[in-house]
Amino acid sequence: MLATRVVGMGDIELSDDRATTAAGVIRAIAGDGARLRGDQETAVAALCEPNARVLVVQATGWGKSAVYWAATAIRRSEGAGPTLVVSPLLSLMRDQVAAAARAGLRAATLNSSNVDAWSGIESDLRSGAIDVLLVSPERLANPGFGRRVLDGLAGQIGLLVIDEAHAVSDWGHDFRPDYRRVSDVLQKLNPQTPVLATTATANARVTDDVAHQLGESTLVLRGPLARSSLQLSVVDALSPLDRFAWVVDQLPKLPGSGIVYTLTVSDAQRLAAAIQEVHGAAVPVAAYTGGLEAGERERLEDALRGNELKALVATSALGMGYDKPDLGFVVHVGSPPSPVSYYQQVGRAGRGIDHAVVALLPSDADAGVWDYFATATIPVPDQVNRLLRGLEAYGPDEPATVPSLEAETGLRRGRVELMLKQLAVDGAVERVERGWVRTATDWSFDAAHYDGIVAVRRREADIMRAYTRGERCLMQLLQESLDDPSAERCGRCSVCLGLLPDPLTARPDPETVQAITRLLRGETHVLEPRKMWPGGAFGAKGRIPPGLMAEPGRSIVYADAPEWREVIRSVFSSDPDPAALDTLKVGCVAALSRWRDAWSRRPEVVVTLPAAGHRQLVAEVANHLAEIGRLERAELTVDGSAFTDDLSSAEEAKVWREGVSVDPATAQAITERSVLLVVDASSSQWPITVASAKLRESGAAAVLPLLIHRRP
Repeated sequence: MLATRVVGMGDIELSDDRATTAAGVIRAIAGDGARLRGDQETAVAALCEPNARVLVVQATGWGKSAVYWAATAIRRSEGAGPTLVVSPLLSLMRDQVAAAARAGLRAATLNSSNVDAWSGIESDLRSGAIDVLLVSPERLANPGFGRRVLDGLAGQIGLLVIDEAHAVSDWGHDFRPDYRRVSDVLQKLNPQTPVLATTATANARVTDDVAHQLGESTLVLRGPLARSSLQLSVVDALSPLDRFAWVVDQLPKLPGSGIVYTLTVSDAQRLAAAIQEVHGAAVPVAAYTGGLEAGERERLEDALRGNELKALVATSALGMGYDKPDLGFVVHVGSPPSPVSYYQQVGRAGRGIDHAVVALLPSDADAGVWDYFATATIPVPDQVNRLLRGLEAYGPDEPATVPSLEAETGLRRGRVELMLKQLAVDGAVERVERGWVRTATDWSFDAAHYDGIVAVRRREADIMRAYTRGERCLMQLLQESLDDPSAERCGRCSVCLGLLPDPLTARPDPETVQAITRLLRGETHVLEPRKMWPGGAFGAKGRIPPGLMAEPGRSIVYADAPEWREVIRSVFSSDPDPAALDTLKVGCVAALSRWRDAWSRRPEVVVTLPAAGHRQLVAEVANHLAEIGRLERAELTVDGSAFTDDLSSAEEAKVWREGVSVDPATAQAITERSVLLVVDASSSQWPITVASAKLRESGAAAVLPLLIHRRP
């Protein structure tokens, strides 16, 4: 039963002429027998009225895009200006351009992959030759785009569409500050211009927030969110490495082609490598992350769509907007922190087929990722005030850049970028074409608001824990997390059936686990040296002289690599297991053996750097390597007590410059010799960079860093 809330609008329906136009669009998109359903027709009819505000919250595959294509065709036939669609992903934009063409509309997109075409598209837009322009929220927030395109369209946009509108709300699972620039567009619109917002993943609180942002007279159309084609299952009690092995074993048996989601980039890359090593061309897969170039992402999306791949092993970068109606399965190696984001990702499967398999492989290790995401986007008042003070030195004639603010404030660059976007939402700063400027608007930390957001995110994590424990019907729990009043037992998930359907009953083959362990522990992780000093609090900036640089090094464990997770947990604990330490030593020797052909000269002296404070660990490893390789031993003087995780690059480099020194005995031992520098753990590499420079200054001919754990 469709749940509809109408505020300030009477009953409306399409006139005969409008209905004929809409019917033609739907047939062109979906086939001769297709027609608008009643709820779709309600939305289209509303958008044909002046000053309409419509929010559609419907399940994936419901046909939300059909609403705005039909409404666009009607409005363009009546002389209205072009439709502006704000959409989050290039993959969605490509699909939508093709769909618009089938509907007889000319659509175009301005994005980072078609810069050469921008001037022509903008010219066609001004001449009225384009019916639909699709842009990302980031493009919408760009001042140059605003000056060139939006200012020219001011008052002329025929329809504004905000796709994936849950991202407008900071109560949602995927809030994006750039989406708030949509409110600026709303202010520039002709008041009579209709606005449509669509999403499949908004609970009642997010729905109310988005509707409030659209305006008092928003029509909200909300339908049931159950997906009868999805068979949901939880495969529990697997270690992180067992999960990899489960995917390797079960992937060939899963129906059709699909997506295997991981929580981190490194897991996506390494799981794809494991599948390729075991199955080769028989089970073709590829890793898909946000770090890929736009052209490569498009190629991989098309390859999956064309069933050239069995699966993409992907992060959440492959999510909103990707459309493959016959996607046969979605597997999650690790649980997302929110049932809303999980529902969105599994909703990629089974859109045009009767049955699709959905499997979640949770682990206790997921909780650390959840905790990070719960607070990662919450502003820290002291940091915000430091940033605002830094901005006060700049003005409209000389706006601040992100690198200059990083140096000025001592805050990390990623944090600066996020806070600037958040402050822009609050009106305290403004992005101009050459940087950022402070506005006259005061800023204060709304503690109650942000405490509420963190509380909501932690409640969502608790819901995911209940989901992974299989406490009750899995589909019903997901629907309830989205405040769907039609939620009821699905009768087909692993909880309702009381068992795991084949092939999900199988545990990973122990031989597969061993093979993957050997494979992944045998990977080579190159540690590229930093090449630039940071400036700022450190003082020196610019290129590091070759005579002070380390050579490319090696790391044993990259990020949260599952094949090393238990070993690392043990050796970095207060009571390390001797067997785990022995395993690590073997791994270090193997890494040196694989590395030897790349050495400029063989190491002659082993020096330790306990950057994370694990002096005994690096000493044990260094002594073992010295014994095996018949190398001499020497020590640095290290005091890292001033290091904290929230230091900027410049501040951290300064801490290590002041905390690392080479005493005369060590200087004598390393003079004109090659040094193997054994380091316990680091994420920034500043301790390695600074220590290497000091060793080179003291006479070392070369420094070869061996990092035990390269932290994310």
